[in-house]
Amino acid sequence: MWGYVREFLVIVLCALALSLLIKTFFFQSFWIPSASMDPTLQENDRILVTKWRPDPLDLRRGDIVVFKDPGGWLPAPDNGADDTALEAFGKDVLTFTGLLPEDAGTHLVKRVVGLPGETVVCCDADGAITIDGEPLDETYLQDGVEPSLTTFEVTVPEGYLWVMGDNRPHSADSRSHMGQPGGGAVPIDSVVGTAFATVWPLSNFHGIGNPYDDPDVVTE
Repeated sequence: MWGYVREFLVIVLCALALSLLIKTFFFQSFWIPSASMDPTLQENDRILVTKWRPDPLDLRRGDIVVFKDPGGWLPAPDNGADDTALEAFGKDVLTFTGLLPEDAGTHLVKRVVGLPGETVVCCDADGAITIDGEPLDETYLQDGVEPSLTTFEVTVPEGYLWVMGDNRPHSADSRSHMGQPGGGAVPIDSVVGTAFATVWPLSNFHGIGNPYDDPDVVTE
């Protein structure tokens, strides 16, 4: 009997160790908590994020990134106050190993629009956002959606990104935090990874690529 129990425990521990290794160095899953990235990502979708971008690969304009709240972007998360001690422990273990997706309590999902050192302006005479004076072709926006109803002109600090949601009228992104440290830009150090696939529900299963054929890269 003990032999079977020991074998089972070894299998479980190996599976947990493998899951932790994958989460730490390769992939991680996240829930989409709101409609701010419609139509690309829908509320309650589960996405996979590669942790190879940023580092060793470069971030690019058009990438959809998951990043930790840089401060003041999200309300205080629900820390599971109603969970029993066993439930809380189980959630912590599963989240730590990557078997349970991270919730949106401390993370956000947006698209990279401006790279370090670039000047991002809304909007030009044709209603387009410009990057260093050049209009940005945003094919991922739904027909009829304005690039921004908020006017702004910002130069992205070195080591930061200017991020926006695809659902521009309903996205509290960099535009909503221009009065905070960083001027609304997000530190690259806070980026967890780049989304590359929607895996759940199966009806929404699809890959997530970069919309630009020859995207710019971050140079630091």
